[in-house]
Amino acid sequence: MARSTWGKVAGIAAAAAICAALITTLNSNPKERPVAPAKPQASGLSAGIPAGPQQEQKLKRMMLSQDLQATEQLSRLDTKAHLKELLNSRHNHSAQHIHDVAGKLRKTHDHFHSLIWMDLRHGKESNITESNGKLSSLTSSKQAREALTAAKKALKQGRSYESTTFAAGDKNYYIMAVPDRDHTHGVIAVMDHKILAKVRDHQRNNLRMIPYPKEGEYKVESVLPNTMKNITVKTGHDNANASHFYENEIVVRFRSDPTEQHMKKIMTALNCDKGRKLGNNYVFKSKHYNYKELKHYFTVNWDPLYTEPHYLYMTNETVTERPGFPNDLLFSEYQWNLPATETNKGWNLSRGSEDVIVGVVDTGVDLDHPDLQGQLLEGYNVVDSAQKPYDDVGHGTHVAGIISALVNNNEGVAGMTWYNKVLPVKALDQSGSGTTYSVAEGIIWAADHGAKVINMSLGNYVDSEFLHDAVKYAYDKDIVLIAATGNDNTERPGYPAAYPEVFAVSATDENQKRASFSNYGDYVDVMAPGASIASTYPGNQYAALSGTSMASPHVAALAALIRSHNPKLKNHEVMDVMRQNVIDLGEPGHDKYFGYGQIDVYKALVAAKSKSSALQFWPQQLRDKLNAILRRHY
Repeated sequence: MARSTWGKVAGIAAAAAICAALITTLNSNPKERPVAPAKPQASGLSAGIPAGPQQEQKLKRMMLSQDLQATEQLSRLDTKAHLKELLNSRHNHSAQHIHDVAGKLRKTHDHFHSLIWMDLRHGKESNITESNGKLSSLTSSKQAREALTAAKKALKQGRSYESTTFAAGDKNYYIMAVPDRDHTHGVIAVMDHKILAKVRDHQRNNLRMIPYPKEGEYKVESVLPNTMKNITVKTGHDNANASHFYENEIVVRFRSDPTEQHMKKIMTALNCDKGRKLGNNYVFKSKHYNYKELKHYFTVNWDPLYTEPHYLYMTNETVTERPGFPNDLLFSEYQWNLPATETNKGWNLSRGSEDVIVGVVDTGVDLDHPDLQGQLLEGYNVVDSAQKPYDDVGHGTHVAGIISALVNNNEGVAGMTWYNKVLPVKALDQSGSGTTYSVAEGIIWAADHGAKVINMSLGNYVDSEFLHDAVKYAYDKDIVLIAATGNDNTERPGYPAAYPEVFAVSATDENQKRASFSNYGDYVDVMAPGASIASTYPGNQYAALSGTSMASPHVAALAALIRSHNPKLKNHEVMDVMRQNVIDLGEPGHDKYFGYGQIDVYKALVAAKSKSSALQFWPQQLRDKLNAILRRHY
């Protein structure tokens, strides 16, 4: 079922977040811990019907618990793989080599608190590396001592061991022991489980389970979308009806650029620095005036084309060579999302191309992550141009891994593309938020530096002409722009996904139902997996996170695969291929809960190569041209 006009293609990018969770698995008895894969459960929504506020909060808490359970299991599985690798390094090597390997492991993975080497034949043990000599202080904890004793006993019996998570001081730990194949040696790891707390704290913000961002910090105001009526955000649910902006800043588009003399006059009148320019817009920050006063000043004295607030945008988080069966450690048990979208089957048609670059405008990326080595281009840090775009949140690293984590490298997870490079653009700061200016600059920078697809897992519920100008700039350069719809379980459209040039993505769970947190509406283009998605995380780790932020990069990766498979397709043609070749969910055709349906990578790649595509896309091309004329003259 086709839509009536291209202008109605819209989506919400509000706060499209990873919703990772913390299950506090504290146990007074550090028994051996059975580990079974955590799989996403049904969201509890029938036919996509949205939940009420109380039910929504309950479902979000369930999702948080589910995600952290999976994250914990990912962490333990990754730890076991590293311990086995350490044990294998002893063969035909000296004791010093083992110490060197252990030291390197500890340096690159600082969650390895301590490593104890066990010589089981001679009954000897040695601390081959520990965190600042603190193993002795850790063992002052009764639970830690009991777990260490149980680990050593298991190794002497030729068995592996895992403790439950226990508290020592203000931190959580677990202990793991792995024996060598011949049971002559073993290694014990004391693991700092800090990833769980990091993921919990950040994702409680991103799922909007608590007010975010806090008003009063950075002079942020919250208002009803498309009005200037103040609203106080008291609960996470209030975020669905709120947009945030800097109260002492304003975006101005003059009818003609101000001269130096004009700029000095403005600086004197407002007691502000020279306005920052991006494209045709200026951002002014006053030391004394609020937005309403700034708007009055510019409207009365300068007759601009428009003025608007400087909005704040937030994050939305086997050993075979056959492409369908990668040997990545976490693939078979945790990456349900790839078979669900027919990605494995699609690899028989295209694994991507280095010529098609995917820009990720986000919180940056962990540039040192082993599962992203060789997959990242230099990138740019909008927040601090003197620094590299390192991720200090975790969101962007997770997004990048979904798109292009190394495949078939016996490490971690498999990305959806094998060869497409990611261009990291840090436009969001360590709080996981960024301004209109920073997001717009990030989009323009990516467009000017080779991106052919741009993923934006971020948003706000207010239409900003400033941001729209940046989106149109990228779209006019034939770039496919993808954005997440948000995690507020609301029908309210937001931006940048609601712009007609942007492809809007909502989230499904493992049962192909709309995820309980996912936004919905007639603007949604397609669905993609967004529940407990395993991917890369800072600190050389892995996390299972949920949110439309995780759904969006699935579609960005698909767009990259399509452009790699058929480079002649224009951006609007790629969008139509993705809409028309889906797994139809909900009502037949397009509906507000599922868009056109969940992406089908194989079906889309088959259609992309079809020689009849030019005729198929002719109506879309005509609509684009007509709307371009309307934009110029009305």
